[in-house]
Order: sequence, then C-alpha cells, then structure tokens
Amino acid sequence: MRPDQTLAWMADGTARVLADADGLSEEALAGSTALPGWSRRYLLAHLAANADALRNLVYWARTGEERRMYESSEQREADIAKGSELPAAELKAWIESSSAALAADLDALPDAAWDAKVLTAQGLTRVASEIPWMRDREVYIHAIDLAAGTTFADLPADFLAALLDDVAGRRSAKGGGPAVLAAATDTGDTWEIAGRGARVPVSAPLADLAAYLTGRPAPGLPAAPVLPPWL
Repeated sequence: MRPDQTLAWMADGTARVLADADGLSEEALAGSTALPGWSRRYLLAHLAANADALRNLVYWARTGEERRMYESSEQREADIAKGSELPAAELKAWIESSSAALAADLDALPDAAWDAKVLTAQGLTRVASEIPWMRDREVYIHAIDLAAGTTFADLPADFLAALLDDVAGRRSAKGGGPAVLAAATDTGDTWEIAGRGARVPVSAPLADLAAYLTGRPAPGLPAAPVLPPWL
C-alpha cells in the first residue's frame, strides 16, 4: 500500500534540508558538518546523489526492469565528489531538483508497484513501500548533520520513535556493541538492544536518545556506553 506517513515525513525532511541549505553562504558551505571528514558541500552532494539513486529503485518497481541504485561504489563516490565541487547555486539546484524528481516519481507509482521487490545498495531485498523510509532517514538525520539549524528536537516525535525502532533492530541484529535498554523519559517508550554483557539502562528525552543511538553527539548522555556504527 502507499506509505502515506513516510511520504509525508520525506516531504517535511526535504523541506528542512533545503531551507537550511538555502541559508548557507559559499563560505559556509565549505564548513564542517557533524560527520568527520564531511564538508557541508559533500553532505549536500551525498543527499542529491541519494535521491537520484532511489529514483532508480522507483523505476525498477514501476517497470520490473532491474536498475540498481549505483553502478558501483567507486562511481557513487566519484559522483558525490564531483558534485561537491559545483558552484553553490548549482549544488543547491541539484539537491532541490533531485529531491523533487524523486517525490514526483513516488507520487506517480501505481498502487500495485508498492509491493515490488528491489535491492538496496547493500544488496538487501526490500519492497518499494520502504523507499520513502530510506529517504526519510537520509534527509532528517543529515539535516541535523548539516549543522545549519535543525536539531533532533525539531523532528516529529513519531518519526523519532520509528527511527529508534529501526536503529534498535539493526543494532541488535548486527551485534558487536553493549547491551542497552533505552528509555525515553518524555514518552515512556523503551527499546531493548541486544549486545555484550549486562544490559545498561540509558534514559533521556526521545530526541537525545535518537542522537545517541544514531551515533551523533549527545551531550546529555556523557556516561552512556560507546556504541559501534549502526549502518
């Protein structure tokens, strides 16, 4: 079925990224993000390339003709690096046009195509109805990484809860980190993360938990155990 909620989040997250990016000067675009080694230019190019790549999956779902997200990891990195060197106006235009094109493609997807199987860049089988969620994570979390105004506290609470469902499941399946019981002090929700040793309780507002569990700075949780990457 058409995933109306994740499509709505995608539109909201995209609007936040574009608004924050629009306020960045040429000089500010060269500044650092919350991700080590990523400039704002590189992050925006990454987001633009991701929208183009997800359009390939929408095409696959609509037509049945296999079209992978990227030709190769090397080509992906080359496209992002090249895009990051565009003049500011062109870089901003790329992320805006690619995001709009993805939204239009999804809007035109026939009902039956939402159940079509596609492969992610990691080789995982997913149904087309999960494509908007894949983009939700990109635009919302990278809007925060852009460090241009948006914070986890600005994001919809229902998105954050869904994000923590996703992250907790991925961390539990991947393993390699400490066992954690995360509790949101403002909503009462909890998430169990399987891992090594006795389960460590970590309590904080939902936005702070989202920052912590996605590996972003969480100053409010200085004593929480260090976690490995979740993606």
